[in-house]
Amino acid sequence: MINIQKIKQDFPILSQKIYGKELVYLDNGATTQKPIQVIEKLKSFYSEINSNIHRGVHYLSNKSTEEYENARKTVKEFINAKSTKEIIFTKGTTEAINLVAFSFGETFINEGDEILVSQTEHHSNIVPWQMMCKRKGAKLVVIPAKANGELDLEKYKLLLNSRTKLVAVAHVSNSLGIINSVKEIIDEAHKVGAKVLIDGAQAIQHLKIDVQNLNCDFYTFSGHKIYAETGIGVLFGKEETLNQLSPYQGGGDMIKTVSFEKTEYADLPFKFEAGTANYVGAVSIAEAIKYLNNIGLQEIENHEKELIDYATEKLLEIEGLKIIGTSKHKTSAISFVLEGIHHYDAGLILDKLGIAVRTGTHCAEPTMKHFGITGTIRASFAIYNTKEDIDKLVLGINKVKLMFG
Repeated sequence: MINIQKIKQDFPILSQKIYGKELVYLDNGATTQKPIQVIEKLKSFYSEINSNIHRGVHYLSNKSTEEYENARKTVKEFINAKSTKEIIFTKGTTEAINLVAFSFGETFINEGDEILVSQTEHHSNIVPWQMMCKRKGAKLVVIPAKANGELDLEKYKLLLNSRTKLVAVAHVSNSLGIINSVKEIIDEAHKVGAKVLIDGAQAIQHLKIDVQNLNCDFYTFSGHKIYAETGIGVLFGKEETLNQLSPYQGGGDMIKTVSFEKTEYADLPFKFEAGTANYVGAVSIAEAIKYLNNIGLQEIENHEKELIDYATEKLLEIEGLKIIGTSKHKTSAISFVLEGIHHYDAGLILDKLGIAVRTGTHCAEPTMKHFGITGTIRASFAIYNTKEDIDKLVLGINKVKLMFG
């Protein structure tokens, strides 16, 4: 069993009051808060170790490099990659997807080829592919969603063909919290020879990820979604595929030799890590992973399953509230609308009650259009949330309703 009160004490920001009310933080889909263990690690790193990596012969540089490469090993073990060569540090999920869209596109995509994305993707898993398709003369094909927000896998299978070169889908929908059937999506894509990129930004903090079991070609996530700092993320790619791709950016640290006539690129993973890396951010990911492992990934998943089930039950009791995305396969996020009340107005009032939720389109405009709405209120949960937080949310929504008559 998770000791929630002890966990809450690990997150200093949760002890403050907002407008005189205890903070109820339910915006974890946007970013998670940071445990004191991560904060202290960052403090000690900057106070005792900080030095640029890979380039120095002195003690601090060697120590900093060691921490950075150990962080790569920690990530490799956390997602069960075969090799540290398959772990590339990026600025976040968005940069990781852009890296693949450019490098894979330049290597493998020709005019008339097709890229499949789902109807419920975050903009970061739509726009880079649109840009690549425009550049290469390829076609973007949309995997449709059902009325409840789940992807229509039967229609997906019909879309796959010899022109399909890559399928890009979220493991978990950021706007709906629905867990997509990514294993089946990957298996079906591979039957026609297509590669698959999985956007794991909303899955990495909630589900146990095993990239070898999934057999995905690429998997991406952001540090700030997994209790680490911002500006750092991870791209997993199969070694044999990454070796075939050209670098996304040029500069320092991604080269073996340089002359004005020719540049020879470094081996994996450094080929895709141009410039000074966010080595401190990488260390923060490793510390966050250590924190999660100490709690227990299965215990976290069980706790968050209780939260989503409890929240669904309580919210459905509110008259005039409609949940958007009603799949049974969900994790830690619920989007809903209130009859006759704009989501933005509701969010402002909840904020005055100390309750932080996200309102709007959640960078998923096509999803909103699919449901015929302009936006939702999204409550998203993390390991430090409790049923009491959900009760306060329900009370807050009822106050919103009272204010609007």
